Amino acid sequence: MGRLDNKVAVITGAASGIGRATALRFAQEGAKVVVADLAEKEGTLLASEIGGTFVEVDVASEPSVEALYKKTEEVYGGIDVLFNNAGISPADDDSILTTGLEAWRRVQEVNLTSVYLCCRYGIPHLQKRGGGSIINTASFVAVLGSATSQISYTASKGGVLSMSRELGVQFAREGIRVNALCPGPVNTPLLQELFAKDPERAARRLVHVPMGRFAEPEEIASAVLFLASDDSSFMTASTFLVDGGIHGAYVTPL
Repeated sequence: MGRLDNKVAVITGAASGIGRATALRFAQEGAKVVVADLAEKEGTLLASEIGGTFVEVDVASEPSVEALYKKTEEVYGGIDVLFNNAGISPADDDSILTTGLEAWRRVQEVNLTSVYLCCRYGIPHLQKRGGGSIINTASFVAVLGSATSQISYTASKGGVLSMSRELGVQFAREGIRVNALCPGPVNTPLLQELFAKDPERAARRLVHVPMGRFAEPEEIASAVLFLASDDSSFMTASTFLVDGGIHGAYVTPL
């Protein structure tokens, strides 16, 4: 028996990193998984590997997101879990003094507007099921100031956190739980790219982690599984920090 037996889960940004690790874990726990991503090759391979369905989606496009959920219902008959995970952290999102309006808007669209769209069009499907679980990927930077400035990323994740709280309260009586996952730095292709481009900037992140290492995607996937499953049945509108202790540290030991 798996913790997600007979559940249908839609994961955005599922072709790599946290999304991929979560898709694999959800499938192991019995879920039917929709791999939603722009990366067709990687997404199709993953869906084939786990016996799921790949749907190409631009999470910043309203028609594309609406079509994602319609396709899921056509294939599986309904939806139980939304993991709204897609996001970007581009190099041109830096200090507020240097980040241009175009970069600001692009990050907001992909990181924050996408969560709005996924919830707007996903929640009616959960209502049809009589409930479900939504996990929105925020970040530890939504609850404390980051030592490495990414002004639009930080603002977008703060928005995800606040929106998740409000939705969690609004839909609690309908059996729909909405929680914000706040990971610390994770060893994903995004972080590896940052190390390659700017090792000094990336190293500044590590010094603030009490555990002295970055999370692995599989560790974050375990947290997502908990929030998706009935193990967290009395949790909603929560800030679920999985950050290696960053939020609790004033300084870290050498």
